[in-house]
Amino acid sequence: MALDGLPLGAWLPPVGELLARGGAVMWAIFAATALLWALILERYLFHWLAWPRLVQALYAQWQARAERASWYARQVRGELVARAAEALRRRLGLVRALTALLPLLGLLGTVSGMSHTFQVMAQFGTGNARGMAEGISQALLTTLAGLVGTLSGLYFSHHLDHLAERRAAALAGELALEEGR
Repeated sequence: MALDGLPLGAWLPPVGELLARGGAVMWAIFAATALLWALILERYLFHWLAWPRLVQALYAQWQARAERASWYARQVRGELVARAAEALRRRLGLVRALTALLPLLGLLGTVSGMSHTFQVMAQFGTGNARGMAEGISQALLTTLAGLVGTLSGLYFSHHLDHLAERRAAALAGELALEEGR
């Protein structure tokens, strides 16, 4: 596999260098972002692959009922729709939690990098520009990484929430109640 004409292996050293320059907090941001993206991809795979089968099963279960007009039928229908809505929203709370955690990790990296900068300044004064730049670089990289992860998580979290709402409403419409007798 290649990205922009370069083999995938050529991308790994710069990523490793970026993680090393960001310090320990950057590794936490990387892990949280990787988990966030794994959950987002899992949710989209659910929508593309598992959701159609689930809808078919619920629709067949509803159509198998002899009677679809009573109070009891309404309760069964409500339970079927609630079960589907729960399946649609599964793991979205964790996606939102990781989205909220990432800027905090970025802020932690900022504080850590600035702390490193102040330690260098306390030890060497302003004469060690390389040491000061290291700390500032760490602060900026972790802030940027936390914000980039958060922005992507916000967009996809909102999109998945909206998709879940639409699909649950559509399912409720498909499981039509008959007029009371």
